[in-house]
Amino acid sequence: MNSTQAPDRYAVFGNPIAHSQSPRIHALFAAQTGQDLTYDALLAPVDGFAGAVAAFAAAGGRGANVTVPFKEEAFRLAGEPTARARAAGAVNTLSFEGAVIRGDNTDGAGLVRDIVVNLGLPIAGRRVLLLGAGGAARGVLLPLVNETPSRLVIANRSEDKALQLAANFPGTTGCGFAALAGQRFDIVVNATSAGLTGSALPLDDSLFASGCLAYEMVYGKQTPFMALALLAGATVVDGLGMLVEQAAEAFFVWRGVRPQTAPVLQLLRQA
Repeated sequence: MNSTQAPDRYAVFGNPIAHSQSPRIHALFAAQTGQDLTYDALLAPVDGFAGAVAAFAAAGGRGANVTVPFKEEAFRLAGEPTARARAAGAVNTLSFEGAVIRGDNTDGAGLVRDIVVNLGLPIAGRRVLLLGAGGAARGVLLPLVNETPSRLVIANRSEDKALQLAANFPGTTGCGFAALAGQRFDIVVNATSAGLTGSALPLDDSLFASGCLAYEMVYGKQTPFMALALLAGATVVDGLGMLVEQAAEAFFVWRGVRPQTAPVLQLLRQA
């Protein structure tokens, strides 16, 4: 590479954004793989996301990650969404190529890779419960379905939302929380916002089968869901691995290089 050439520019857009671990993660990926790039955290106005993205791309930006609350708006912005972005109805990874904006969603790939590779637990043939029917749940459904679990149940406070979501994903079923009584699962993923708010979910600890993995998408804090799962004897994991793995998938989308995630995850855990 010509030493006078400026590094390729990437960023993450959100509001708020100061807490984002993404700049550190991507800096570690770039150093590890020898990629010449910069990565910044950019605060976009709640009503000015499209303009902020356009300005970044016009200034030479090559790609951007997107976090709360802009993932659905990013989907509408993308002229070429991938199949997994269309399934999610949301985009967390944008690529700028000329006038074309490509949109992808790497959240589900990140979750699946953390469970299957990092935790060494195949999803195939297992009973999976996905809690929640909002954007976080939609973002991971297609990759979970593609892993061919024996059952995939979507449960939500509002049963109608769960049924509606299940109708879009053949092979899944939807229900309200009350309908979970008497059912047992090998993998339970909390994709509700309860972890963020510290709220408890109306769940019985009997739904965690022996040897169950309880996966909380929120990271960096103990949540009521995690406490319930621990009492039930489940193996409990937070979403930091998913964060690192979805970032690695985005890095691969942009650079065609897949970084090693284990040392990065270890560094973040130590911090």
